Amino acid sequence: MQILKRLVIRRCRQSLIQCNRSLSSLPINSSADDLQNQVLVEGKASCRIAILNRPSSLNALNTNIGARLHELYASWEDDPNIGFVVMKGSGRAFCAGGDIVSLYHLINEGKIEECKDFFRTLYSFIYHLGTYLKPHVAILNGISMGGGAGVSIPGTFRLATGRTVFATPETQIGFHPDAGASFYLSHLPGHLGEYLGLTGEKLSGAEMISCGLATHYSHTEKLPLIEKELGNLVTDDPSVIESSLEKYSDVAYPEKISALHRIEVLDKCFGHDTVEEIIDSLESEASATDDAWCNSILKKLKEASPLSLKVSLRSVSLLNHHYPAFSPFNGIHPLLMVPL
Repeated sequence: MQILKRLVIRRCRQSLIQCNRSLSSLPINSSADDLQNQVLVEGKASCRIAILNRPSSLNALNTNIGARLHELYASWEDDPNIGFVVMKGSGRAFCAGGDIVSLYHLINEGKIEECKDFFRTLYSFIYHLGTYLKPHVAILNGISMGGGAGVSIPGTFRLATGRTVFATPETQIGFHPDAGASFYLSHLPGHLGEYLGLTGEKLSGAEMISCGLATHYSHTEKLPLIEKELGNLVTDDPSVIESSLEKYSDVAYPEKISALHRIEVLDKCFGHDTVEEIIDSLESEASATDDAWCNSILKKLKEASPLSLKVSLRSVSLLNHHYPAFSPFNGIHPLLMVPL
């Protein structure tokens, strides 16, 4: 069965790799040198580290980065000397998501095909990561939003820190949580996924580990030790990597003001089938309790695009109802990650 799974995954990837090879020859506003530098590589023992390197843009993803990651990960997967892969970001962010500024300019210039290439390339890489045959560690130190979650959560391990800031803020720009978000949001406790997907509210590293989005949590000061430990490993065994991460793990609890402490209210207000019912429920809760938190959430929802809210709710709740057996924390199910 495992051999059959590997054959099916490789067959699916062949067409994706061919597609991305053609896309990688058409970088957006970037030279070939820039393409190489936007993803740096470190190699130690049997570990390879991919470093997202656009710190001035909070490591925002573009077509170049997607194509480069796809190329690197494909070569590492086929190399028997490489046991596992680590991804991290340079500067104060892991990854702030897709480069919507570049997309905005492309749309204004009428370059719609290049916009399509952007999504096709990144979605293809995320599919690749979700079906990757080697262990993967994402070090989420800093901002980890939108597409940043897309290139980390499908992997084997997600290490959160005291500097981690997670969010799926797409509804605030008239879009919807994409890149696999509807799947992992739908499998969070209660209706936390609907809340995060519709509001774009942030989670800390402690909240990520508490709700299951992260697999490990460590204080930021330990990162050099963790990276050194991982760099010295000669293994492709996930249990060995997990033991190394657990060696430096810390206990973390959400703050008292965390939305995770309001899970009953979240379930009550966000467990409805329509956006209108959710807003009505929040308004009733706000009037009954005079809760400033409810009012702030209502304000955010009413400022968002109604269409974005409806699409986001539908995508999260639909998967929640129809695919309850799949867990995003053991790898994204490939059928739900087929690229455009």
